[in-house]
Amino acid sequence: MLIDYRRFRQAGYVIYGLVVLSLLGVFVIGHSAEGAQRWYQFGALQLQPSEFAAIGLIIALATFSSRRKGVLELREMIAILVLAGVPMVLVYRQPDLGTTIILGVTLAAMLVAAGVRVRYLALLAVMVVGGFFLAIHVHLLKEYQLERLTSFLHQNQGTQSVNYDLNQSKGAISSGGFWGTGVFKGTATNLGYVPNQQTDFIFSAVGEQLGFVGSAVVIGLFGIIGLRMLRGAQTARDNFGRMVCAGALAFLAFSVFENIGMTIGITPITGIPLPFISYGGSASFAFFATVGLVANVEMRRAGRK
Repeated sequence: MLIDYRRFRQAGYVIYGLVVLSLLGVFVIGHSAEGAQRWYQFGALQLQPSEFAAIGLIIALATFSSRRKGVLELREMIAILVLAGVPMVLVYRQPDLGTTIILGVTLAAMLVAAGVRVRYLALLAVMVVGGFFLAIHVHLLKEYQLERLTSFLHQNQGTQSVNYDLNQSKGAISSGGFWGTGVFKGTATNLGYVPNQQTDFIFSAVGEQLGFVGSAVVIGLFGIIGLRMLRGAQTARDNFGRMVCAGALAFLAFSVFENIGMTIGITPITGIPLPFISYGGSASFAFFATVGLVANVEMRRAGRK
């Protein structure tokens, strides 16, 4: 926040390159756990570079778009897709499907903010849908990934396998009622009936212990942050600042929607953390840095564009 955001524009492609190198390096010297290779190990500390991929992508796409005037044409959109495609492929190969989806949503939001023609956006949407079905047909998506993406469509099946986490989470949230069971007094969460409740399913603890009222307050606070980010995009002094705020808003808002949605069964289970609440140092740092970028733009919005 303290560094003028326009300096990030000057170093936009350097930051992007460092992110790509860190994603490549994790395949060589990264730490592997539970079938995924996503972390660098520094003694007792772990660093997950994919959490910073969204920040690098936001800055790179904002840099590219701000150096073009007028509506972006097809070849420029293709260049943006290539820029975004490199980190998305590397993150997917770790594998980290949830973060890949986050990067895709951030890309889509920034394309809209950049003023890409509607017909190109429609064509891209058709290609994404077609690509998804092709990935299923040629088995690019592993079976467990496909099950996690589609399990919310048949929640009453497979309660002892892929839907176990979801059903336990929904049970914990529903038991909270209107006022909740009280802080640290949730039976399902305290006794560990909800798996991964400190990370992916942490909203189940919010729902059980704070109830509907506490959950509404948490969501409302996220809403305030989102509105401030939107305000930052509207009042930015230049196109780069506007694009940064738009990308940051998409990154944060979709993370909140997806994480809360998967705990109550309205979105696929993808392992996306809840900003500022889920356990995880790399993710927390990335979300705080994202908000810092928006605050940076707002701090320096005065002056001639």
